[in-house]
Amino acid sequence: MEILNGKLVAESIKEKIKHATQSEFVEKGKSVPVLACIIVGDNPASKVYVASKEKACLSVGFGSIVKVLKEDASESDVIDVIEELNKDESVSGILLQLPLPKGLDERKIISHISPEKDVDGLTEINLGRLFSKRTLVAPCTAIGIIHILEHYGICMEGKNAVVIGRSLLVGKSVASLLEEKNATVTICHSKTTNLEEITKNADILIAAIGKPKFVTADMVKDGAIVVDVGINRTDAGLVGDVDFESVASKVSFITPVPGGVGPMTIAELLSNTLLLHEKAQEARE
Repeated sequence: MEILNGKLVAESIKEKIKHATQSEFVEKGKSVPVLACIIVGDNPASKVYVASKEKACLSVGFGSIVKVLKEDASESDVIDVIEELNKDESVSGILLQLPLPKGLDERKIISHISPEKDVDGLTEINLGRLFSKRTLVAPCTAIGIIHILEHYGICMEGKNAVVIGRSLLVGKSVASLLEEKNATVTICHSKTTNLEEITKNADILIAAIGKPKFVTADMVKDGAIVVDVGINRTDAGLVGDVDFESVASKVSFITPVPGGVGPMTIAELLSNTLLLHEKAQEARE
């Protein structure tokens, strides 16, 4: 069994981004990439995530903007901030920190982010590009999973890949990316019957269902590759969607929690910001 060390891969990606920012923008006197994060309300986890994204931006030489709105902000309040950032040419990417407080329509609000600044790849236009294989930017966690598999030389072509979870942010997006790599993909979810029979046939198993230690050893075939997307806070600390202790002895590769997919998500956020910045610069030249 080998650990898929997302922290290690993420640091490698960030070093490349830092070098590109310095050589392509700072040394040439050009504006550096700037990521704007919007956070609505007082969700403690969201505050931690935004702070970590701000720190990551500064570590690679990016600019960072954080817009904080009160818990009782209206949809129009959030949309006004987005429109302001859309018009600001110094801003390369816009990220709306999810989840939003109850009563706010995530899809409606996200639709107002310019596709050219949609760093999470969640606008309908960018999702359309993803699902029609004309990807501009892919959702960060999904593309991070692909890159960690590639880093460890794992061939996806011809493999039977099973994704547990059908969210746009992870499940559907990573399924589309795996299909692009010529894997045969099955998406499972809470209504799937005979789930164990399906997962036991997976060469590559992606767990993104949001249930602590949901995937157990009897659901995984010998020698499988397991990617655990879950981050669940329990009394025993952070655990994934996979029961790591029981599953690890059966598989060939597995991501840990923490230290697996999580660091990749932030690295890919920086990568997408750089890509959007480069596209915007090209359009202006």
